[in-house]
Amino acid sequence: MLNVVAWTRLEPWRVARARTDRDETVIVKWTGPHVDGRHSEAWRLCTEVAALRFLSEDLGADLAPRVLAEDLPGGRIVLEDLAPRTALDGLLRRDGADAHLERLTACARARGELGALTTGRAEPYYRRRAALGPVDAEADRLGRVARLRAEGVPQAEVLGEPITGAVEHELASALETLADPGPFLVLSNGDAEANNVLVHADGPPDARLIDFEFAGFTHALHDAVCLYVPGPAWMSVGTPAAAAQREPADAYRRALAAGVPEAEDERRYGTALAAACVAFALVRLWRLSVLDARPAGDNSRTQLVAVLEAAARTAEAWRALPRLAGWCHRLADALRRRWPDADVDLAALAPYTPRRP
Repeated sequence: MLNVVAWTRLEPWRVARARTDRDETVIVKWTGPHVDGRHSEAWRLCTEVAALRFLSEDLGADLAPRVLAEDLPGGRIVLEDLAPRTALDGLLRRDGADAHLERLTACARARGELGALTTGRAEPYYRRRAALGPVDAEADRLGRVARLRAEGVPQAEVLGEPITGAVEHELASALETLADPGPFLVLSNGDAEANNVLVHADGPPDARLIDFEFAGFTHALHDAVCLYVPGPAWMSVGTPAAAAQREPADAYRRALAAGVPEAEDERRYGTALAAACVAFALVRLWRLSVLDARPAGDNSRTQLVAVLEAAARTAEAWRALPRLAGWCHRLADALRRRWPDADVDLAALAPYTPRRP
């Protein structure tokens, strides 16, 4: 490992900015409990090292930090410091989305470039990853599909909207689209939200992607969901009908199509995007019992309504999965009735309105 002589922890993560005996700054990460307990601490660190080395050393890509040193038995890795870049989500919270459309677009472009660069490269990645310890490529590919079946669909029944008939058939088709990506099988860091991209606050954004602890090959359109449907940090990310908000989404698609020409197929792309958005929204239903226990006025309730309605609007905008779109609307209506405090006008929210903790 490099000889660290001083360091400052970057709260609240298990990350520190450190200074070496060569007067260079680096980022040190170490293992510790994670809110997502599906994988062990050692598994996550091995995955990050494999993914970052795969990108920089095997593919020559400059989309993420380089691994400078590693001590996997000791649970530590040292990464390139990408400062003075800063996390995009902090800029959005501080200034709003209108001030950072260029940076949102750069973030989306970087995600698309990651997909374009890694399509067809799953086998060499998993060879590198397997050298560091056991890994399940099928679980990476099917992660959100499996969670939807286990966690999302049962909650719909609790809301009085069980999946039946034509809706069930359309859901099966959507999940098959996501489970069998074909050329859309690309590397994702596993969390495409704005907190996992660093940009320059002034001048050209020069975006870099971070946090590859849950990286794996999966359907590319999972990484586009955050451009249409609010993730856990947000109440709104805009709608496909808003002209300005189409710029990031269009940038993602163009960048992806440079390596995955099938992304130019309107029907194929729209169906996969709608499927990914609906899958994300339905997985979020696992929080139903948690939110039931929250006091009235907790805006996490409203956020779940927003997620379902945004997924439905995306499917409608792409003229895809009409029955699933209708089902998402019905689920959102059921939540509005269940939680009268969440029955609010979401159209009044500005893009990237933060969700209060």
